[in-house]
Amino acid sequence: MNPIRLDLTMRLARSLNVIESRNLGIIEPFVASDEELEKVHTHEFVEAVHRGAENPRESIPEFGLGTEDNPLFAAIHESSARIAGGSIAAAREIIAGTAQHVVNFAGGLHHAAANKASGFCIYNDAALAIQELLDSGMQRVLYIDVDAHHGDGTERIFWDDPRVMTISLHESGISLFPGTGFANETGGPKASGTAVNVAMPSRCSDAGWLRAFHAIVPQLTEQFAPEVIVSQHGCDAHAKDDLANLRLSLDAQRQNMLDIADLAKRFSQDRWIATGGGGYNVIDVVPIAWTHLMAIAGGQPIPLRTEIPEDYRTYVYETYGVDAPLTMSDDADLWWRSWEVGYDPSDPVDRTIMATRKEIFPLYGLDPWFD
Repeated sequence: MNPIRLDLTMRLARSLNVIESRNLGIIEPFVASDEELEKVHTHEFVEAVHRGAENPRESIPEFGLGTEDNPLFAAIHESSARIAGGSIAAAREIIAGTAQHVVNFAGGLHHAAANKASGFCIYNDAALAIQELLDSGMQRVLYIDVDAHHGDGTERIFWDDPRVMTISLHESGISLFPGTGFANETGGPKASGTAVNVAMPSRCSDAGWLRAFHAIVPQLTEQFAPEVIVSQHGCDAHAKDDLANLRLSLDAQRQNMLDIADLAKRFSQDRWIATGGGGYNVIDVVPIAWTHLMAIAGGQPIPLRTEIPEDYRTYVYETYGVDAPLTMSDDADLWWRSWEVGYDPSDPVDRTIMATRKEIFPLYGLDPWFD
């Protein structure tokens, strides 16, 4: 979660003139108050984060703090609460009608639970944005998570809330942290069918990932009819990311962004909040992926063959001693089979798709074989 990711993303976006040329403005993120954080987190947990900030050498394992993946440091509360404040501010812009699309690429900290930090995530900014939307009177919010890791924290916070549908497309918990997110995890007794999990096999490539997305997400989005879509765009499913075992390209990740933008336009009155998330190849992947995300949110996607400006490449080399990529693409050949061509029981991707469709589709009056 090196802050280099954020610096390089903003530098690349500025170098490509993404913000100024796409009718985008910048909202200053604020540090969320304890009262705001406690709309989804417990008072005891927030107190524990404060305590850890004051005593960074302390370990508070019962709250997931001071662990290998969530080490304590003096600014742990302030920095995490500022990321949370950014996503809360995004929700408030949507509520006020002063923006249609808002991106907080520092956000997407989807492993944080109500009372525990996990997986590099302290406060769950996406859940806080969703809660802000619900508190404004909205009755249907769709959360779509395309990070390589299961969006367990966000799912669990709204596990029994029928107003929120969480869809997570991720590498199977059999092979990847946090070990959850299987097709039969479908929500609590008051909200059965509102937790949707697509547990993809490891080494899945662009074609399988996009086939799964298009075989499940648009159909459920239409049935749920969300008032707003909140999405998490962790880019650690990329083939060059060392923390996961998937083989996606930047081209496929960009396509996912376009797909979600299209779903917002078709089904949620074009209201869309997008966050970042995981992503640990901080040179070759993260800045490019999230610059694409900002451009798509601004309504003018960056063409895949666009060259990365020389001033940015020079900065990367002089600062980090490595060469930045030459273009905004992996030059992948994007193609996937639509579900209409039929189910192949010998294909592990198709078996994954069918497992989810059989669990969820009948609850919405959909046929898992044909719809």
